[in-house]
Amino acid sequence: MALGTVAVVGASLAGLRAVETLRRDGFGGRLVLIGAEPHLPYDRPPLSKQLLAGEVEPDDIALRRAPYEELGVELVLGRRATGLDLAARAVALDGGERVPFDGVVLATGSAPRTLRDTPDLDGLFVLRTLDDALAIRARLDEGPRVVVVGAGFIGSEVAATCRLRGLDVTVLKALPAPLVRGLGPKLGAVCGELHRDHGVDLRLGVGVAGFDGDARVERVRLDDGTAVEADLVVVGVGVGPVTDWLADSGLTIDNGVVCDETLLAAPGVVAAGDVARWPNPLFGGESMRLEHWTNASDSGVAAARRLLCGERAEPEPFAPVPFVWSDQYDRKIQTAGHFTGDDEMRVVHGSLEERRFVAVFGRGARLVGVLGFSMPAKVMQYRRMIAEQASFEGALAHASAAA
Repeated sequence: MALGTVAVVGASLAGLRAVETLRRDGFGGRLVLIGAEPHLPYDRPPLSKQLLAGEVEPDDIALRRAPYEELGVELVLGRRATGLDLAARAVALDGGERVPFDGVVLATGSAPRTLRDTPDLDGLFVLRTLDDALAIRARLDEGPRVVVVGAGFIGSEVAATCRLRGLDVTVLKALPAPLVRGLGPKLGAVCGELHRDHGVDLRLGVGVAGFDGDARVERVRLDDGTAVEADLVVVGVGVGPVTDWLADSGLTIDNGVVCDETLLAAPGVVAAGDVARWPNPLFGGESMRLEHWTNASDSGVAAARRLLCGERAEPEPFAPVPFVWSDQYDRKIQTAGHFTGDDEMRVVHGSLEERRFVAVFGRGARLVGVLGFSMPAKVMQYRRMIAEQASFEGALAHASAAA
């Protein structure tokens, strides 16, 4: 099928990279970029760090500095996609308009999960968008007592930023350690101690029973019968893919848009970023859905190229090494690969006590992951080894030789 018009649904990193790649790789037809937010695409990692700290402003985090006119793209911003009609080849928008397409890139990202029965109280926030971050930052200027619910990367970064601004911060986590499912109890405990090193009141193994306040939040009730006084609460309990608008599309939706190993979800339909779930051939075809900056950027490029190659017999599979980083306090935390707390783990450089180390993860005979605290050059070495499908013993030998 010839591509006369391509619609890209989602005006964030994955969608923008798809638009740029389509033009760079020779697509000369009509190109439409649809975004639910009114803003041009911006970088999300600074929202919980530099922007929240007041170190940068919205203009500083724009993803593209060159004029959008150079891309020849029609911008449809502040409009939410409400449906995908594959038979008619059209995207439905709120307000009733329809954008026709010959090919479409689905890049609607993810949305924050919320706690059940959360009341409508002023001072209760989630953090996903630029507007969220600006609203929270305005409240931080008032010197509030901050409670962060959740200790994943977003919650941890918010807590670190607030502590570095000199605020009282309590972090609540229902599990026995931060990031315990992904890192295991030993490394999860290190992440928890990093918060305590900097004066955070970290409370583990407790869930939220509710929120109290008269119009504005005043305290968080916990399921152990205690309560924490609060003027501002940020709930960071994970995100889910934005796929509700695709419910009647005929696509396979299962914790994301299910794609093949080339990111194709249906003829002329590809997905990228947080919303895409695909079998990664680098890890034996294990199904993945990643919520990382690097994946959004790389998959936006790959999805656009898959769309351009049409029905060619052997399109290139998308086989990245997942990579994510988080800046907390004076530490840069980086992970590469695809691993869990159940995999074999060895600390091969540095020490946990110094909060400066590298740990590698093995599954079976293979190196599947690496985690580093403020040792970025070494993390990159193991990231390359993961891409080369190195053995776990090979990684340990590399570490011994480098000692």
